[in-house]
Amino acid sequence: MENKNKGMSAGHLTMMALGSVIGGSFFLGTSVAMNAAGPSILISFIFAGILVYFILFALSEMTVANPYGGSFSTFAAEELGEGTGFVVGWVYWTGTIFSMSSEATAIPILLRQWIPNLPIGLIGTFLIIGVTLLNLLGSHWLSRLESGLSSIKLMAIVFFIILGIVLIVGIIPGTRPIGAGELVHEPLMPGGLKGIAGSMLIVIFAYAGFEIIGLAASETRNPQKTIPIAIASTVLSLVGLYILYAAVLLPLVPTAVLSDNMSPMVMSLNRRGILWAGTVLNGVLISASLSAMLAAVFGLGRMIRSLGDEGHAPKWLKDKTEVPYRGILFSGMAMLLGLGFGHLFPRVYLVLITSGGFALLFTYAVIMACHIRFRTKKGCPPHGKCQMPGFPYTSWFALISMILVFISMPFIPGQSSGLVTGIVMVILYSLIYIGMRIFRPQISAKNILKTRDLVIDHYHRNLSTEFSGELATKIHGKAKCNQEKER
Repeated sequence: MENKNKGMSAGHLTMMALGSVIGGSFFLGTSVAMNAAGPSILISFIFAGILVYFILFALSEMTVANPYGGSFSTFAAEELGEGTGFVVGWVYWTGTIFSMSSEATAIPILLRQWIPNLPIGLIGTFLIIGVTLLNLLGSHWLSRLESGLSSIKLMAIVFFIILGIVLIVGIIPGTRPIGAGELVHEPLMPGGLKGIAGSMLIVIFAYAGFEIIGLAASETRNPQKTIPIAIASTVLSLVGLYILYAAVLLPLVPTAVLSDNMSPMVMSLNRRGILWAGTVLNGVLISASLSAMLAAVFGLGRMIRSLGDEGHAPKWLKDKTEVPYRGILFSGMAMLLGLGFGHLFPRVYLVLITSGGFALLFTYAVIMACHIRFRTKKGCPPHGKCQMPGFPYTSWFALISMILVFISMPFIPGQSSGLVTGIVMVILYSLIYIGMRIFRPQISAKNILKTRDLVIDHYHRNLSTEFSGELATKIHGKAKCNQEKER
């Protein structure tokens, strides 16, 4: 599927990533993180941004080396074993299905503020069907729609930042400048280091979704150039926006009154008499959730295609077309089942959707472990372009940080069940893989060789490390000597 003239540009890919990242959880969930950490939430945003930078560039190095080999589950199969590739692929897919079916429930609830008594199940079903059908149009059309929805979210955040600065400085005639405002009365770390640790998990979730860049690599123009540009743009945009957002919000509202019942933006502006903000931001929340669903189904379809190519999914899910129709439809059906399950067993479903966070953290930890193994074995990607600064220390730093976030999950209200559910998912898929190896050993062995050949073949066609260069020179020299002897 290599195509350097058509496909998604770096701008399209950046907007797709931002669409996946900035969902409803950012507009509501960050209030919980700010309540836990207070003004030190800035430290959490910066630290999480550094982790995202390392994870994204680790993913970029592996993707640039082989942009047509599959998703990060393919890298996991190659570097850490086929079983790891199988487990991480299906854990990521399952966690995202739970998260997106919950988004399909959240949108009708938001719409009820305008249209009371709206049937949540029916509207959620229509939303999932609509998002699935739109994804069947392919990345060419979807990237443009996603860019539009992402722009709405970004403009809302930028507008809030500008309005907040105006209120803080006091530019509006007849108004007094807020200045430091609520920051004067708040300690830097009201919850201590525990508060920062508690906020880190939620802040990392606010960045979650950027891994779609790796899943979309095969549908971009000139991936070797497009992927690094898109990743750099995504990191700078996210970290810059989040830090500015938090810095402007903190003087406007005390962090102690924030909760997940209302967006921090709405609460801060309501306190200043700007009451229309709630209505406007309600529409932004709806577009944010729709954008996240569109981007998620895009990634889910590509993940299923990757798993099918590796023999880790049933044969009837294998797609040979540019648009993974079967993977998209299968993911859409799974989201519908998740929505129905949530309505039948709401208490059980609330436990299951917390595993979505575990699935993301698990994926990021596996990406960093793959990168460490990848660079140790093969060196830099094509043309010797090492993007990860300070390797191997930075890669190990990111991996250990992910593990520490895992360990902190039981200390965060509502996340202990997510940790347990996530571990159960990993064990369940591990047992399924073991069963596959027992009943289909010849197929499993064939998949290992196929995946390895796919990755190494493309890598060797592009990579110019010192070892491969020396080896090629020796082979060429011997061939030349033999030709001269024959003459």
